[in-house]
Amino acid sequence: MKPRRAALGSALFFALAPGVVAGLVPWWLTRWRMSPAPVAVRIAGAALVLVAVPSLVKLFVRFVRDGLGTPAPVAPTERLVTTGAYRHVRNPMYLAVLSAIVGQALVLGRPGLLTYAGGVAAMFVIWVRLYEEPVLRQQFGAEYEAYLRAVPAWWPRLRPWRG
Repeated sequence: MKPRRAALGSALFFALAPGVVAGLVPWWLTRWRMSPAPVAVRIAGAALVLVAVPSLVKLFVRFVRDGLGTPAPVAPTERLVTTGAYRHVRNPMYLAVLSAIVGQALVLGRPGLLTYAGGVAAMFVIWVRLYEEPVLRQQFGAEYEAYLRAVPAWWPRLRPWRG
């Protein structure tokens, strides 16, 4: 896939997937109205959002640059992306989206968003296990199997995998 086309596809998918899941739905559920919460909780939430959103953007760029494709299933990467955050954890995009949702829940003092984050997390795990992992096994074979054995799915390893 050409880099320009991959970038455009990734930008569109960014708006449609994490933009909706971590932006539109939390707004729809809360209208971003604050409920009472301790200042320390709000600060922790703001920190999560301020780390999650730029990280998510970087991860999308990595798919374009290193994978020559997009995170969207309809336009997958040509190469397995195992650089950057992917050297520590297999699913950093999903973790960034969840961090953005949890961060909003803390900033806004809205426990309902934590419940929503739990549902989103469950859906992510199901999607990864039933769709992504089988597809990546088929597409990348032994390369993905080695990556699967070395890099945890959800809890980051401290030392980056060197493949």
